[in-house]
Amino acid sequence: MPKIELITEINSKIDICFDLARSIDLHKISTEKTNEEAIEGKVSGLIGLNEYVTWQATHFGIKQKLTSKITVYERPYYFVDEQLKGIFKSIRHEHKFEQFEERVIMTDIFEFYSPFGLLGKLLDKLILTNYLQKLLIDRNNVIKEFAETDKWKLVLNGK
Repeated sequence: MPKIELITEINSKIDICFDLARSIDLHKISTEKTNEEAIEGKVSGLIGLNEYVTWQATHFGIKQKLTSKITVYERPYYFVDEQLKGIFKSIRHEHKFEQFEERVIMTDIFEFYSPFGLLGKLLDKLILTNYLQKLLIDRNNVIKEFAETDKWKLVLNGK
């Protein structure tokens, strides 16, 4: 099972970073390149424990759907979303937050199982791991940009 681990340092408050990471609206902004759209479940605002969202997006020219659910929630330090339905055999994404003075350390641990047996494992090594890591980095950069400026108010004021 491939595992992607990312650490992002953000000059902000932990509550802001935590809420941005679970904001459906910010996720839409951070994934504009793949035209992600929340089409079922929690489709805007902040997703919480036992809530789910179904995303529709285009990856590699193929329109697909993925449903994930928040299965663990410890505000403002930790939450986990896991795939309920989608093209992968499984996805588990851990989000960890630690406050150090004026800085937040946001850690992502993203594990996934691809379908298609040996072919899937080959695709993981050649394409998918790097592709998914880039998506996560892009997303984290948007979280950082919003958290370190007043932009966070655009998506969290209505929380």
